[in-house]
Amino acid sequence: MKDKVKLEYLLPLRCIVFLMFYVFKALRMNSDISSWSVIASITNIITIYILTAAAKSRGMTYSQLINYRKGQFRANDIFLIIAFAAVGMAGMFLSGLVCYGTIRPEVSVRLIAPIPPFFAMANLLLLPITAALAEDGLYLGCGTARIENKYAAVIVPAFFYALQHCFIPTIFDVRYMVYRFLMFLPLTVIFCLYYRKKRSPLPLMISHGLLDLATSSSILVMSVIPEH
Repeated sequence: MKDKVKLEYLLPLRCIVFLMFYVFKALRMNSDISSWSVIASITNIITIYILTAAAKSRGMTYSQLINYRKGQFRANDIFLIIAFAAVGMAGMFLSGLVCYGTIRPEVSVRLIAPIPPFFAMANLLLLPITAALAEDGLYLGCGTARIENKYAAVIVPAFFYALQHCFIPTIFDVRYMVYRFLMFLPLTVIFCLYYRKKRSPLPLMISHGLLDLATSSSILVMSVIPEH
């Protein structure tokens, strides 16, 4: 049976969902961005559901969509995980320098603002786990793995992978959006290049989860010990 909608057409999904959350909050006259990590986890869960449903409609499981197979992980992948995480951190620092003249601009501090401790504790593992499953499942499984042109298979998913971060959280400021886009672009390009060549998602998902764990840990510390 011919697919009604190609999976790669789902790539803008998360940008649209995050904008919808922004509109909802704006209509409620709420401009606070501190809840962005909770909104991100909710969006991740929605994305995972859509990916699972899309895979099932095509006779696949989520694991088949992302090409995960038992026994893929190798000892050498530990070095890859560290390298990917280092690239991610370097991208954050360099983007700050380019856009704000400092590796830790004020807006990055706002992103780890305190939230109710219960939500911070619940989100400690929920955010990194769901982010890896949702984002890598979408941009790698539906993008890089499905687009036939070898250049487009890297450029298009990497673009949307980085672009979504312009809306997490949504702040309509050009410098902020460029900052968020450039922050993740080097890592998303490397992720797509590696996945296209190796079709092994686990090192990517683990390093991705570690980066988000650093964020959710910072939010937890700020929420439990706000004077920190």
